[in-house]
Amino acid sequence: MLRKIRLTLASLFFVGVSLLFLDFTGVAHAWLAWMAQIQFLPALLAANGLVIIALVILTLLLGRVYCSVICPLGILQDIMAWIGRRGKRKKAPYKYSRELRWLRWGVLMAFVGLFAFGLQAVAWLVAPYSAFGRIASSLFAPVYRLGNNLLATVAERYDSYAFYSADVWMKSLPTFFVALVTFVLLFILAWRGGRTWCNTICPVGTILGYLSRFSLLKIRIDESKCNRCGRCSKKCKASCIDSKHHNVDYSRCVACMNCLDTCKHGAISLGYGPVKKHKTDKTVEDNSRRTFITTTAVMAVSAAVEAQEKKVDGGLAVVEDKVAPNRATPVLPPGSLSAHHLARHCTSCQLCISACPNGVLRPSASLDTFMQPEMSFERGYCRTECTRCADVCPTDAIKPITVEEKSSTRIGHAVWVKKNCIPLTDGMSCGNCARHCPTGAIQMVPMDNNDEESLKIPVVNTERCIGCGACEHLCPARPYSAIYVEGHERHSNY
Repeated sequence: MLRKIRLTLASLFFVGVSLLFLDFTGVAHAWLAWMAQIQFLPALLAANGLVIIALVILTLLLGRVYCSVICPLGILQDIMAWIGRRGKRKKAPYKYSRELRWLRWGVLMAFVGLFAFGLQAVAWLVAPYSAFGRIASSLFAPVYRLGNNLLATVAERYDSYAFYSADVWMKSLPTFFVALVTFVLLFILAWRGGRTWCNTICPVGTILGYLSRFSLLKIRIDESKCNRCGRCSKKCKASCIDSKHHNVDYSRCVACMNCLDTCKHGAISLGYGPVKKHKTDKTVEDNSRRTFITTTAVMAVSAAVEAQEKKVDGGLAVVEDKVAPNRATPVLPPGSLSAHHLARHCTSCQLCISACPNGVLRPSASLDTFMQPEMSFERGYCRTECTRCADVCPTDAIKPITVEEKSSTRIGHAVWVKKNCIPLTDGMSCGNCARHCPTGAIQMVPMDNNDEESLKIPVVNTERCIGCGACEHLCPARPYSAIYVEGHERHSNY
């Protein structure tokens, strides 16, 4: 019964978190955003004390339930292991293995050390929620959208618009590569050894594993009933049950409850009370405490840029692709406050990028801000009425912002490039940038001050410009826009 309850809850959480990265309509975010907010590292970075306390209490009561129910990467490993077992004839692929404690704590120390040296982008490569987000947004989302587009095509033939097509494109090749490598590595480890990633690489697993040693309810082995058949060890996806010596490594047990349903002699149960520690539980206690305290100071980074796609002129002719300008300062989404704030709180989970309905946010390819969200305007611009990225961010890297606040937040300013402007290159009037500026920051003035009838060129009032990118996106000049947005290191308001 406990196993069935765990499987049901795990399925609900996995589907819910996955939809946050797959759904492009915004419906899932309105109902399920809390599932991202209760993930361990996002809650830690957002300083969400209630969530952290709740997860710690949950672990002290039931062990690593977080890993088996709430964490989407952990559940993904279970799915991979199940798929892997389908290709095996042997029913029991697992066996007890000793804890690689030096590796677990070494990875955690390295995780913390990377932050100390300002290499957060590397640290977030092994963060469970962020790793799953990159896999879901880079690998699963395109398949999901292709399926949606197929349904939209079929529905359209029957005069139904229950579905509508969504663009399918690669936002960042480096991010896709990272996601693919992570996925392949996860599959190999899960196929061969179940929760190997959780118990050797994952920093959250190491922290919660230390706490789970003191959990109230634990797996118990009744030595008087156990015949050392080893069935429980072979079903344990964490490889933490030593049936020969009646020991359980509680730091690696993920509370999957597989062993409860496996034992036919009733020798395994879930109980409470003092437990005799096995030999491998005696060391590293002091270091563990110090490491746990140090880890709570973790902060994040990573992200964004790389873009391209074809634009169609009036639906009649394909025009030349736009090329992103070389910005001296990246344009960061409203609510991120500053480059420093975003770097310290972003986990590179790609949720804001997946949720952006305007195709503006991209993962950065820059090494110092790798996979951190940045803005580029080849496919759209940041609409003043949209606050989707701020609404879904679970770490407060992009703080919640109202439409009114966003309309007056200066994230950058427009820069006119004289050599690309159509009135000068083609001798034709334009004014597209001024017509579509939502703040009226661009005005058209005569090219010749002495001739009011001369062609007009744009003049930018940087004090009114908010950096939304409407001018850059809608500029008809190709391949480089005649006007582009330069970002601000620190955002400001009118």
